[in-house]
Amino acid sequence: MADRGRMTVVFPEPMAALLRDAVEAGDYASTSEAVRDAVRLWSERRESQSLARLQGAWDAGKASGRHGTLDFEALRGEGRTRLAARADDTGREG
Repeated sequence: MADRGRMTVVFPEPMAALLRDAVEAGDYASTSEAVRDAVRLWSERRESQSLARLQGAWDAGKASGRHGTLDFEALRGEGRTRLAARADDTGREG
């Protein structure tokens, strides 16, 4: 059996009644099992939302910049040009 952490949780009476009703209906063997199922569902929803946010950030990043093959020689040249311009502006190199 997996390690378990013991907790005491207090529910408002309407929620407690829903848990007891689910056990009495045979949906769950105990209120603890019902709560574990609820926490599993909550955890899955959080993970799904996190994945959706990550996918959105990925898509936004791809849409915001250059795409395609990167020409490192051209990129190096662009960097050198910017560095030279900065050196001209400040009167010194780098």
